Amino acid sequence: MTTTPTLPRTENVTRYASRFAAMGTEARLRIMQLLLTAHPEGLVAGELQSELEIPGSTLSHHLDKLRNEGLVQVRREGTFLRYTADTESLQELLGFLYAECCTRNKAVKPQDIVRICK
Repeated sequence: MTTTPTLPRTENVTRYASRFAAMGTEARLRIMQLLLTAHPEGLVAGELQSELEIPGSTLSHHLDKLRNEGLVQVRREGTFLRYTADTESLQELLGFLYAECCTRNKAVKPQDIVRICK
């Protein structure tokens, strides 16, 4: 007997859509790339600002959006704020995409995903 994979619950899809939307600007996607490159230590805001060459207020806005969506974590270190990518949240997003494209729809073969990641 085969089982049909179940659809993600509506609230999960809504949360995933919000997370994808939060990463849907060039600046925020670049922030995520930098934080993933610096994982697990992360980067302080000044390091992100100098790498991205954007004003501090703009960076703060982008980081707040990513943090509010659960994609970025922040911790205070003295007078600095250190940001890290929330890898558990990103794993959820990847799991959602994997389930949709490789399990239920079979649009992409699972072994092709592994090949892409290498």
